[in-house]
Amino acid sequence: MMVTITSIQLKSPFKFFALSYRAMNIMFQLKKTNVAQMKKQGFWTKHYTMTAWNSEQELKDFAKSGAHLEAMKLSADIATEIRTLTMPMDQLPDWKTAKQLLEEKGKVLTFS
Repeated sequence: MMVTITSIQLKSPFKFFALSYRAMNIMFQLKKTNVAQMKKQGFWTKHYTMTAWNSEQELKDFAKSGAHLEAMKLSADIATEIRTLTMPMDQLPDWKTAKQLLEEKGKVLTFS
């Protein structure tokens, strides 16, 4: 499986409402896919997701379309930083491991 781990650091707690709205639409999109597993966690201004996909193509098809694509285009409005890491794994890691991997190996996008 291909596992993607993502974190988003919001510009302020007030950006949570915009994040929630976009996340709701992304969840609707996700439910229409063949995602193998999904977890999410977050509090205040730091939020995480993990998804496991049966193929890299399914992952790319999801990430580059619909609500997810639209949210990515607008991410600079709500975030100061987004980290992503995609790698082959047999299953989703625990949160401690996921956060460590993301910190050590994740691709970092920063916004002002």
